[in-house]
Amino acid sequence: MEIIKNWMIADSREVITIESTKKGMKIFDNPVGVLTNNPPFEEQLFQLNNYMHLSAREPQNHFCNRLPLHPYSRGMGALGLPGDLSSSSRFVRAAFTKTNAVSGDSESESVSQFFHILGSVEQQRGCCDLGNGAYEITIYTSCCNTEKGVYYYTTYENHQITAVDMHKENLESNLLTHYPLVLGEQINMQND
Repeated sequence: MEIIKNWMIADSREVITIESTKKGMKIFDNPVGVLTNNPPFEEQLFQLNNYMHLSAREPQNHFCNRLPLHPYSRGMGALGLPGDLSSSSRFVRAAFTKTNAVSGDSESESVSQFFHILGSVEQQRGCCDLGNGAYEITIYTSCCNTEKGVYYYTTYENHQITAVDMHKENLESNLLTHYPLVLGEQINMQND
């Protein structure tokens, strides 16, 4: 497997992917705004062709017009959406979820929806065994409101969204500002 280093860069108008491989560096428009490590981005994007039948809507019977086939459960338009932990499957699942998810208008609704979208592809300890007691996990998830300068994150051990307002810091300073990650789960006990 070729080691790929890649980055996704976005603003309010567009998303690009920069990918570095043994063959060199490439820049791609990223129409789905999703990125995983492998295979190369062009292959991931091409593989979406295999899932064009998926829909957030109720499926229609295209199997045979002589058979009275009907949906028997909600969500069947997404039947066939891959659920394994491979990068390729996680790319498809994240792209489907992101392009079909609906968010409210407020910042908190958008941030919450972002974390729900990425929750659909997070890795849980134990499900992807790397050997010697090591497991692939989603260490952290983050996003940033570039207009307001607010950075949001969660960690594997802390599902509560933590935010840092970068404009409350001295952005002209020569000193690096850092915050320790909030690692422990933050549980709000309602009846204490």
